Amino acid sequence: MFDPKKPTVQMLGRWQPWHDGHQELFKRCVAKTGQVIIQVRDVQGSSGGEDQDDNPFDWDTVCKNIEEGLSKDNFTRGIEYEIMLVPNVVNITYGRGVGYVFEEEVFDKSITDISATKIRMKMREEGDL
Repeated sequence: MFDPKKPTVQMLGRWQPWHDGHQELFKRCVAKTGQVIIQVRDVQGSSGGEDQDDNPFDWDTVCKNIEEGLSKDNFTRGIEYEIMLVPNVVNITYGRGVGYVFEEEVFDKSITDISATKIRMKMREEGDL
């Protein structure tokens, strides 16, 4: 069971839509502590910041996409992860480290080239969005 008192990795994003790059990031995150909180920025229909104006998916759709994606690798909401709606966070600031680490995961080109912008464009071309 997901335990809010247990050390947890945070993933903050728009997830517009959830894709294979997000899936690979999740796998690395869950390997660190055994559980992840996926925070969904509340951006549907608004700007998520510079060059982040295309946010067609609502909260329910984002959650469904995340759950469907993670279930392919046998991850279950409420066990290895939970999903939380958060405000449209555009800046993360801290005064000093008190028990947490900011860490960038680096992937090979096959993962870093995945683009949600391109995915949304293809979905529109195919009439899925």
